[in-house]
Amino acid sequence: MEKLYYPQWNETLYRTVLPSGLTVYVVPRPGFTKKLAYFVTDYGSIHTEFTVNGEAFSAPAGVAHFLEHKMFDLPGRDVSEEFAALGAYPNAFTSYDMTAYYFSCTEHFDDCLRLLLEFVSTGYFTEESVDKEQGIIGQEIGMSRDNPDHRSFELLMETMYPNHPIHTPILGSKDSIAQITPQVLTACHRAFYRPDNMLLCVVGDVDPDAVEALAREMIPEKFTDEITRTSHWEESMQPPVKLVEQTMEVAMPMFQLGFKCEDAGFGAAAIRQEAIGDLACEALFGESSSLYMRLYEEGVIDGSFGGGFETVDGMALVTLSGDSDTPQILCDAVLEEAARLVAEGLEEADFLRMKRSALGRRLRDLDSFDSTCFRLCAYHFSGYDYFNFPEIYESITQADILEFLQRVIRQERSCMVIIYPKQKEE
Repeated sequence: MEKLYYPQWNETLYRTVLPSGLTVYVVPRPGFTKKLAYFVTDYGSIHTEFTVNGEAFSAPAGVAHFLEHKMFDLPGRDVSEEFAALGAYPNAFTSYDMTAYYFSCTEHFDDCLRLLLEFVSTGYFTEESVDKEQGIIGQEIGMSRDNPDHRSFELLMETMYPNHPIHTPILGSKDSIAQITPQVLTACHRAFYRPDNMLLCVVGDVDPDAVEALAREMIPEKFTDEITRTSHWEESMQPPVKLVEQTMEVAMPMFQLGFKCEDAGFGAAAIRQEAIGDLACEALFGESSSLYMRLYEEGVIDGSFGGGFETVDGMALVTLSGDSDTPQILCDAVLEEAARLVAEGLEEADFLRMKRSALGRRLRDLDSFDSTCFRLCAYHFSGYDYFNFPEIYESITQADILEFLQRVIRQERSCMVIIYPKQKEE
């Protein structure tokens, strides 16, 4: 395996690409008893349109999440119980553009890793199990729609993005999951759960060569199907609707505010845009910003307030959310503060402090095995080596941040969702 050392992080990464096409990362943590492995596919809820050897395929919304649930099924076996017998804790998640399966353990690591690679690579779907899962996920969808936080974000995406598939919830809808069959699951598993579309990332006191050898043993096959997928969707930077208002069972009004941004792209340029967006959000409404402190003191926002720069394949945006009796005042204040910063600039000391603070948070994140694995995987699929991140921050200037604020934080790019409390009957 190739060995890479990153002095700014004091981290070492071993990496290789196996004959099957699978990429393997190992980050040694000598002396730690915990070991963590992520087996991840570059496939999420937005990837519903693709071709296999030139033949077009359109999957129902929610297939990626449905697959995540069904991957733990093996004929006559309970994968979760097998992990538990080994003293391991398995889990999984589906995002808009990635699905991950992982476990943590302190012993029996080789057996756990072998089980992880086996069940994720197999794919076993029956009519009976699919029918049962449709009922389970249908209940999950109902609960999600009744959750004000989930519902407000879904409404924001639905309103801001008429073309990008982020307008559809990760879980899909009850109608869309009713269209999922074993054949649909098999086709999507074959298309995206292929070694050259996946990454195995391990963090802990392990032997990198042993991890590579086990992965070679368990994943020998190289897939030959030609797969292409839709990964670009035309979107105007002006949302078609500026304000959506609904009522739900909430104690006080809650809001989601978004500003559309151009697609960040791929590779180092995309990661640099992400870092600029993060720093711009910190300068505009971070907890140490003058806007945050003023709005908090005036009672416009409370401890629920937060936000940041978000990216998904083919789109990017700034989001802010929280509880507020006067959400429109907050929106106006954000626009006014962005214009002020663009006109007056940032204090050099504040700018340098923000960059140091951001890098410090990234460094502290490396104390977490889960954070390290997640970021390595997410950045790998974005075409960038996460451990080179300090180089990105060093290249960012005040002008980059001010240009971002001027371009993105504009009224015409904004959309707000407000959830009001239901009026109690007299």
